[in-house]
Amino acid sequence: MKVDDKTASAAYAMRFDRVFDYIDQHLFKPLSVDELSKQANFSRFHFQRQFSAYTGLSTTRYIRLLRLRKASYQLVFQERRSITDIGLDAGFENAESFSRAFKKCIGQTPTQFRKHPAWQPWNERMLLPKRLRSPRMNVTIVDFSETLVAALEHRASPSLLMDTVRKFITWRKQSGLSPIISSRTFGIAYDDPTNTPTDSFRFDVCGEVKQLVPANLHGVVNKQIPEGRYAVVRHIGSTDRISDSVYYLYREWLPESGEELREFPVFFHYIKRVSETAEHEQVTDVYLPLV
Repeated sequence: MKVDDKTASAAYAMRFDRVFDYIDQHLFKPLSVDELSKQANFSRFHFQRQFSAYTGLSTTRYIRLLRLRKASYQLVFQERRSITDIGLDAGFENAESFSRAFKKCIGQTPTQFRKHPAWQPWNERMLLPKRLRSPRMNVTIVDFSETLVAALEHRASPSLLMDTVRKFITWRKQSGLSPIISSRTFGIAYDDPTNTPTDSFRFDVCGEVKQLVPANLHGVVNKQIPEGRYAVVRHIGSTDRISDSVYYLYREWLPESGEELREFPVFFHYIKRVSETAEHEQVTDVYLPLV
């Protein structure tokens, strides 16, 4: 591809990114084709075909996909909310229409998913189209203090990680030892999910604690995130795309920086989590350990 072709392709992708951003910010409001096409200065006569060609989905299916993704998180992580309210917030007229659409998309009714979420098929059916990554990201180097954490070890397919997250949240609520409101939440990523066999994938779901956690039936153990220098980049948006920020640190920032890596995995600090905010508003800091 020629330089001019790359530039044109990037500009085209940026126009679609404006459409995606607009949908994210107005997800639970009525969205028309005219309105969406204007965001990127596309002709409304061709927009539907352009959108389908670019994403593989019609605008209607894409918007419904986002709404059902949000609803599925609410079903699992906001247990006090009724299924009817979640369905109404997702733009459905009643619980019945919500249940039909949810089952058609995910293969489980909202009630079934709330009780026993099947995350593996969810991950297969809820894939989002790729978004244009920012060409340069703002990386800072910080000194991180040693932090004691309670950790629940995930040793299974990455597609099942949400099961471990849910179990850890249950432990936090029941034990009171790592209050979600006042304690930081971390994830320690030992392996790259794109090139690690699913049965060998390792990830720790962690919460900051002030004292050692006693033995428990949940399997939560004590670990430490060591002090030291870290390169940090802030990732905004769904953690489904957090690999964009991780790979930026490894592939682009690190070779240019002259820094050397330390013997500890990359880890994430979840500042705004999907259980409490919209996906496009999630905030996660990615930490890369330096010598």
